[in-house]
Amino acid sequence: MKTSIIIPAYNEEKLIGKTLDEFMNHFNKLKLNYELLIVINNTTDNTEKIVKQHQRKNKRIRYLNLKPGGKGFALIQGFNDALKRNNDFIGFVDADLATRPEEFAKLIPPLEKEEAQAAIASRYIKGAKIVPAFTLRRTLTSKVFNLLVRSFFLLPYRDTQCGAKLFTRAAVKDFISKLSITNWAMDVDILYKLNKHGYKIREVPNTWYDIEGQGRLKVTKAAPQMLFAIIQLRLLESPFRRLLIPLKPLIRPLWRMLNR
Repeated sequence: MKTSIIIPAYNEEKLIGKTLDEFMNHFNKLKLNYELLIVINNTTDNTEKIVKQHQRKNKRIRYLNLKPGGKGFALIQGFNDALKRNNDFIGFVDADLATRPEEFAKLIPPLEKEEAQAAIASRYIKGAKIVPAFTLRRTLTSKVFNLLVRSFFLLPYRDTQCGAKLFTRAAVKDFISKLSITNWAMDVDILYKLNKHGYKIREVPNTWYDIEGQGRLKVTKAAPQMLFAIIQLRLLESPFRRLLIPLKPLIRPLWRMLNR
């Protein structure tokens, strides 16, 4: 069975080479049939040059170079590109090695055994570990966000935001045209659509590395963005969807302000 893994990359020149090497080395040891699809996302550094160098050495590497920014946009383009080829599973992982290849590989067995149609890495279930441990502030922020997601969308999952997920090809074909949003809430949107249509989703405990403390830097800026995103998604998935249409001119400037 073939697995296509999308890696969105925005100005990742410091890490992308190491990320590709580690994923290829580990997956080759496991003798997996795989491809790595790097979606270069409006980058301004040497990310593309480094990816090209790796591509020349290994035919399992493919890449897209997109000018528009945004991780959600990059993922959608990656999913659509992966669907052009023969594969059984399609997923994504962050470029920063927060989820190591040995941890991502744990997502494959539930799909191979047909126990689920989606497997998502989780930092908050039994057997999971965060290295180094989150600060109290970040722990509380994560718990509040998760509580809001579970309340708004009636989802049972403990971690919707970990950047490593894998789906069957059929599941991707089903949700890709139905997504309502491409910002912070995109992961929630995917899981909500799959859960709503009866797909089985398995949470897999993950050892997750907070690379260079990036999470502490992001938390104060990300919190209002995340809150706004899930409220927007909840409204889009409600009878009040039509009310948002005349509000679009207000929503876009507000979103840009939150992203400064």
